[in-house]
Amino acid sequence: MSEEGGKSRFWRNITLLGVVLCSMFIGIMVERGRFALAWSELTRSSSQVEQFAAELENMERYLTLSDKMVQTVTAIRNFYVDSIKLDTLYDRIIPELLSKLDPHSEYIPAQDFQRVNESLEGEFDGIGIVFNASTDTIMVLSVIPQGPSDKAGLRAGDRIIRIDGRNVAGQSIPQDSMVKLMRGPRRSHVKLSLQRHGLKELVEVDVERGAIELHSLETSFMLDSEAGIGFVRLSQFSRTSHAEMHKAITNLKREGMKSLIIDLRSNGGGFLDQAILIANDLLPSGKLIVYTEDREGRQQKQYSKDGSFPDLEVVILVDELSASSSEILAGALQDNDRGLVIGRRTFGKGLVQTQIPFVDGSAIRLTVARYYTPTGRSIQKPYTNGDEEAYQMDIINRYNRNEFFSADSIHFDTSLRYTTPGGRTVYGGGGIMPDIFIPMDTTGYTSYYNKVWNTNVLYRFTLDFTDHHRAKVDSIKSLDDLDKLFAEYDLEREFIAYAERNGVATNRAQLAISRDIILAQLRAYIGRNTPVGDAGFYYNIYAIDEVLKRAVREIKSKN
Repeated sequence: MSEEGGKSRFWRNITLLGVVLCSMFIGIMVERGRFALAWSELTRSSSQVEQFAAELENMERYLTLSDKMVQTVTAIRNFYVDSIKLDTLYDRIIPELLSKLDPHSEYIPAQDFQRVNESLEGEFDGIGIVFNASTDTIMVLSVIPQGPSDKAGLRAGDRIIRIDGRNVAGQSIPQDSMVKLMRGPRRSHVKLSLQRHGLKELVEVDVERGAIELHSLETSFMLDSEAGIGFVRLSQFSRTSHAEMHKAITNLKREGMKSLIIDLRSNGGGFLDQAILIANDLLPSGKLIVYTEDREGRQQKQYSKDGSFPDLEVVILVDELSASSSEILAGALQDNDRGLVIGRRTFGKGLVQTQIPFVDGSAIRLTVARYYTPTGRSIQKPYTNGDEEAYQMDIINRYNRNEFFSADSIHFDTSLRYTTPGGRTVYGGGGIMPDIFIPMDTTGYTSYYNKVWNTNVLYRFTLDFTDHHRAKVDSIKSLDDLDKLFAEYDLEREFIAYAERNGVATNRAQLAISRDIILAQLRAYIGRNTPVGDAGFYYNIYAIDEVLKRAVREIKSKN
């Protein structure tokens, strides 16, 4: 190749690289909403002109060839001795690069992007069943009404023996691999061979895959109708969380709800805007919900306006796995003296990420700001850039320091003390500390309980019970019906006999200690297998849930 040809090729690549980087930059601007805002406000204020000029300077910095990363990539692309796929290098280098930053900046490879995002987006393509494979055979626990499987004729209790002709029963196939076999693009088909109770021959069905809605609101029901106490359980903050919550609260109010318990335990967060919208519904107008601050000190404040339920009594339940958007909602209500927070100290994630997509389907989630509760506290716990292991060990360290069992073991920096308008003392620097601390309860745990739990005997009994009483289980339409079902059977006696048949000898002394927790879990898991779903689970687990019981007592003591 001639020297002129080499120079021409070099500058063509430089031009192409410039176009790619320019496109990436514009994508980032669109994602953050600044480019359009700056342009529309150019003639209105000098500060906007300065901001726009700063963004142009950023673009120049992205495109400059003095950047070592750009130079390295250009050199490898043009001069490396062997042919190499740069995408393969990127998938290794970008995670390493981001690992040197805060613990929440991350790279999402293209092959993981859909899986990571689908739960937050509110839908995926599949066949619409809830199943369990704990006995090495896929058992259909429930079929989503009007979903693809319902239309194809699947029933709760069916066993899936073959998928597209492949034998999956008794093959020790991991559950995530079974999921992949059944999922696929909408309008594609999958053939299932089913074993159905009462039939000798397999039932063959053809299911056309479709869009399956994912709900972040696991359940909502009247926990105590006489006292007017409603309960909702939110598992994460997805794209549809506010709409789901608004609908649930509206329906519960029609049933006579006067007080609401919102369970955010183990809710790791999600979309920030959904937490803001839910808080807005529960706060009077004009109250600060949250504000974010970027590295330039620019703040974005969110205030409440025309909320739908500003007078509804609210209690929030949290624990050490409640994070991010959960902490925003809990902090907004606590700092505005709007609701009581009960449970254990939350995770402590006060960093805001923006998702920046790449053309190959991968993306990065980059921390771009910190958020602050209305009193001005950052609830982000301490971290060291590049030391994710120590950061993740914090929860274990809390347990070892006895923080799960005693509020006195939790120590806050007094310089991070804040006071709410109503005079409550709150702290920043490490999660939301509840107004009422409830220690982790392990009083019902014995070696007998641990054995029936760890060997999966307890859970398998609930599947077996559901199977043997399928007609009655499928006829359940309400929580009252569920109570009547349990009144017909001696679950304790049946479970003890089942456990003994499966190799767990009865220890009467330990059973007496663990009886409440075992019976509550038996009723809860069977309840979840009925048409009332998760309402059946949480309604029955309430009997051993000390945090939830304390919330009910607090509400009743004020009314």
